[in-house]
Amino acid sequence: MPSRSISRRHFMATAAVSVATQSMTNRNTAAASANTALRLGGPIFAKSDDPAVMAQAHRDLGYRAAYAPTVELEDRDRIREIVSEYSAKDVVIAEVGAWVNMVDRDPVKRKKNITYVTQRLALAEELGARCCVDIAGSFNPDAWDGPDPDNFGPEFFAATVEVVRQVIDDVQPKRTRFAIEMMGWTLPSSPDEYLELIKAVDRRSFAVHMDACNLINSPYRIYDNASVIEEAFKKLGPWVASCHAKDVAWVPGSQVHFKEVIPGTGVLDYATYLRELARLPADVPLMLEHLGSAEEYQQGSDYIKSVAQGEGLSFG
Repeated sequence: MPSRSISRRHFMATAAVSVATQSMTNRNTAAASANTALRLGGPIFAKSDDPAVMAQAHRDLGYRAAYAPTVELEDRDRIREIVSEYSAKDVVIAEVGAWVNMVDRDPVKRKKNITYVTQRLALAEELGARCCVDIAGSFNPDAWDGPDPDNFGPEFFAATVEVVRQVIDDVQPKRTRFAIEMMGWTLPSSPDEYLELIKAVDRRSFAVHMDACNLINSPYRIYDNASVIEEAFKKLGPWVASCHAKDVAWVPGSQVHFKEVIPGTGVLDYATYLRELARLPADVPLMLEHLGSAEEYQQGSDYIKSVAQGEGLSFG
């Protein structure tokens, strides 16, 4: 459980950003009616690495947002071609993934991982991606993304602040931002914990990556997930750079077990999710993830678009 000092920091962080958050909330409300064309994205299954073909493949699926294509930071010509072709098709690059443990307790592994994340943020900057995204990581010695009791302690919080600052300061991005996802078993696991982290990091290029399903880590949150989503956007809206789309279901059993499923086959309140997304002043991408096939991605896309239509929204 979080320490008492962390709880006090939660209060201080919330108070410190309350004025900015309320101001942004007011602007979001005023902008909601104008931001009716959202950006949906996801993996593509085109058998080509030609940027023009890949960009068109996104549009053929009804996507106007993309995960970063495979490219090396040193391949400047290919980066320029990707940027040009995607821009021509109005497909934004939502995110560059950097899925490693930034706070690994092994100093050799941690150094290697931080170098990798720094390179990924530099690539996001060259591509003009909305963000580079990772999770904070874990102190679990056996699983880089596993639970550990110390993941909620002051040492973990301090390590996360240090590494986020280091990565941002090394790259000094101007066009992109660095974000981490909230997770149910590590800091930040809630909007208030993320506000605390934003205040502590104190870097303009630090952003929020929103995944509504990752907020669901208790019976209360799954039953009242509409309120959980509303709270997250109200408190973190000014910093949201990209979002993930999936769904969550409660698997019956003797222990609490939540499972990621195809959008529309779980209990996540997508009407609320899309309404809150539409209130953001920027066209923040919503990216489908963690599904098993092209057919499942199509099913999820169709469901999200149908909910959007019912809310008077569209994905362009």
